[in-house]
Amino acid sequence: MWFPWQCTSVLAPEDKLCLGPMSPASPGDEDDSDCLLLMSMLPADLLTSSLSSLFVQYYINETEIVDFPRFPHRGLLLDTSRHYLPLKAILETLDVMAYNKLNVFHWHIVDDPSFPYESFTFPELSRQGAFNAMSHVYTASDVQTVIEYARLRGIRVIAEFDTPGHTLSWGPGAPGLLTPCYLGKDPSGTYGPINPIFNTTYQFVTSLFQEISSVFPDYFEREGNLAGSLHPSQLLDIVSSLGKGYMVWQEVFDNGVKVRPDTIIHVWKNNPPYAEEMANVTKAGYRALLSAPWYLNRISYGQDWMAAYQVEPLKFNGSIKQKDLVIGGEACMWGEYVDVTNLTPRLWPRAGAVAERLWSNATVRNLQDAYVRLADFRCELLRRGVQAEPLFIGYCDHEFGGF
Repeated sequence: MWFPWQCTSVLAPEDKLCLGPMSPASPGDEDDSDCLLLMSMLPADLLTSSLSSLFVQYYINETEIVDFPRFPHRGLLLDTSRHYLPLKAILETLDVMAYNKLNVFHWHIVDDPSFPYESFTFPELSRQGAFNAMSHVYTASDVQTVIEYARLRGIRVIAEFDTPGHTLSWGPGAPGLLTPCYLGKDPSGTYGPINPIFNTTYQFVTSLFQEISSVFPDYFEREGNLAGSLHPSQLLDIVSSLGKGYMVWQEVFDNGVKVRPDTIIHVWKNNPPYAEEMANVTKAGYRALLSAPWYLNRISYGQDWMAAYQVEPLKFNGSIKQKDLVIGGEACMWGEYVDVTNLTPRLWPRAGAVAERLWSNATVRNLQDAYVRLADFRCELLRRGVQAEPLFIGYCDHEFGGF
C-alpha cells in the first residue's frame, strides 16, 4: 500500500511538553502559557511500515471456480411455536445457512401450542397466545432484524401462518374465532379450526393477512388442515388479493382444492410414498417442493445424514417437463423436542447433507467423499463457535470452546 501524501500524527493533549522551574503537582495543573503542543510529521511510507507488523500475509494459489446450484429453492424450516427460539439462535442459524448455501428460511412462526408473533393489528393474539407475552414473543423489530439479517446473506424469509387448522393458540386472543366442539348436544369445552360461519371470521383473517403481507415482503400463505372449517380456496383468494404467491402443504392438493396454476405444493408425507406424490403434483402442472425425507427433528443412532444425502429429488416417474417443475426442497426442524439447548447440534452438520444434495450435481453422490467434506466443515463450524455435533469418531484441531 502506498500513500502519495504525508500523514500528520498529533500527540494527545496530556503528552504536551511543559517548561517551568518545577513539575505540576498533578497532570492538568500546569499553566498552558508554559506548554508547547508537540506535533510530528511522519511520512506515510514509514507509517505503513510500522503498521505492517500488525498484518498477516497469506498466499493463495490462483484458481478458478465454476459453481451454480442445481435447485433454486434450498430451504430450512424452523418451528418457533412448539418451543420458542431466541432471536440470537435464529440469527446464528441464518449464518450457518449461508455457509451451506441455503437460501430460504421457512419460519413456521405460530401453531397450536403458542402464538409468539406480536401483531400490531391484533395485539391480544400474542398477549394471550404466547408462552410468555413479555419474553417469548417476536416484536416488529425482531422480525425486521431477521428479515434484514437474512437478506444480507442472500436468504429469503417465508413466514408460515398455518390456517385454517393449527390455530388453537389464536383462540384466547380472538374470542369467537374458533369453532366450538360438541359432545353430543353439549359443548365439550374444546375448540377446532377457524369458524367459517361468521362474516367476522373473514374480516379478521383479511386484516391479519394484510398486516403479515406488509411485514413479510416474501410472504406465502400456507395451509394444511381442511376438516370442517373455512374453505382453503376462500383463504387463498384473500392471499391472492394481496398480490402474494403462496405455497400449500400437500393435503390441499390431495383433497382437490382449486388453486392457482403457479401454486407450489409442499410434499411432506411418506404415505403414499413421496416419489408417487411428486409424480402426481408435477403431472397436474404444479411446482413441487420436497421435504418428506428431510425431517431432521427425527433422530436415530448412527450416521443418519447418509440417508438424507442419498435422496434424489427427481427420482420419480415423470417426464422431463415434470421434473423441471421441482424447484428444490427444505430440511425441517420441528420443535416438539427441540429448543435452543439442542437446536444447533441437531441441525449441523446434518443439514449440510441436504444442502449439498440441493446444490450439487446429481452425479456428486460418493458417501466417503461427502463424509470428508462434512467432517471438515463441522470442524470449521467449531472454529467459528458453532456447536455442531460429530459425524463419527474423530477430532478437530480446534475443538468447541464454549464450555
